Amino acid sequence: MDGYRQRIADQLLAEKLEAIGAVLIEGPKACGKTSTAEQQAASVLYLDDPSQMAQNLQLAQTNIKQLLQGATPRLIDEWQLAPQLWDAVRFEVDHRGDDGQFMLTGSAVPADMSHINHSGAGRFGWLTMRPMTLWESGESTGDVSLAGLFRNSVAVEGTNNLSLEEIAFVTCRGGWPRAVQKKSPRAALAQIQEYFQAIVRSDISRVDAVNRDAERAMRLMRSYARHQGAQTTVAVIKSDLSANEATEMSDNTIESYLNALRKIFVIEDMPAWNPNLRSKTAIRTTDTRYFVDPSVAITALGLSSDDLLNDLNTFGLMFETLCVRDLRVYADAIGGKVYHYRDANGLECDAVVHLPNGSYGLVEIKLGGENLVEEGSKTLKKLSSKLDVTRMKKPSFLMVLTAVGSQAYRRTDDVLVVPVGSLKD
Repeated sequence: MDGYRQRIADQLLAEKLEAIGAVLIEGPKACGKTSTAEQQAASVLYLDDPSQMAQNLQLAQTNIKQLLQGATPRLIDEWQLAPQLWDAVRFEVDHRGDDGQFMLTGSAVPADMSHINHSGAGRFGWLTMRPMTLWESGESTGDVSLAGLFRNSVAVEGTNNLSLEEIAFVTCRGGWPRAVQKKSPRAALAQIQEYFQAIVRSDISRVDAVNRDAERAMRLMRSYARHQGAQTTVAVIKSDLSANEATEMSDNTIESYLNALRKIFVIEDMPAWNPNLRSKTAIRTTDTRYFVDPSVAITALGLSSDDLLNDLNTFGLMFETLCVRDLRVYADAIGGKVYHYRDANGLECDAVVHLPNGSYGLVEIKLGGENLVEEGSKTLKKLSSKLDVTRMKKPSFLMVLTAVGSQAYRRTDDVLVVPVGSLKD
């Protein structure tokens, strides 16, 4: 392990502050938003400081401009507690006429958006933060760069130092900074247990002031965890829940719980990729279900790293969530997005990394081993053959992203095999 590295978001934040008046930093609680912003802040307002909170919220009603005074960039933490700050910051940015004035951090979308009268376009930049990647936590060697693959995927080499047992542990622990920094595995795993309890006992209700039952929230998250990486409908989740519900939850109630989890950035579904195909095959456009970090799903299911090692099918699903988390962060660093592909014939690709210039790479995620790598390679080659490259670019690379394997390499069919423990942005 190389040690705790600088967050990828640090550079992205610096670039946005140089280019625009205010930056909104969003993401789940405990992913490091405040500490990332603090490093670049010249002054800070902690809106939820218990000793000042009542006064701060009163000022937001009576003299909001006072809250904006201070050296810049000025960080306003947990801004969603006073949503009217959005318009106040936008107005101030307009009149100061300078970039890098404010940073707003929040672990939830404001419950009351009625105070927001303007989209913020041209004044605000957005930065989504997620739990740490294996590169940021020092557990990936970083020998293989995602950006590098888009420039040149011919010469690929790199080493991976993580065993399957270590991958199982980091999948359970997640990328939460406080957990990563813990010296003992037991203390690290305790962090996600407490985080999960905070979600179901308070955060899922507090986000929009709607009282939600903690037991129902746990059961719903357990069902959601079982469907990681799938395009599961609310009806399927409802069926899962009905076995343990005295009173059946309605579709609207389930959607209410799911929307609350989205607002606090606990779940982050993946949109579908719509390429140009040579055939008329219908593409399924339903979003794919994911938690923002695999540790949340594992905790919801009550599993341990030993359980994963004894059930490789479940391990594969949770490992996929870890890889999607890392790919999303690495893609953000190069301006890209991550999508999922599935068509009506059942052909599926776990992840498509797509850049603004139209370049893209196709990724299958497998635990590893000859048979699974071969299966992933065949899927990638089949999808690649269906793409109409007269109307879009050829794939920049085809990659099987694995848990195990000591080396990254190129197969004779040009498919890359890359352990996640060797990947970085």
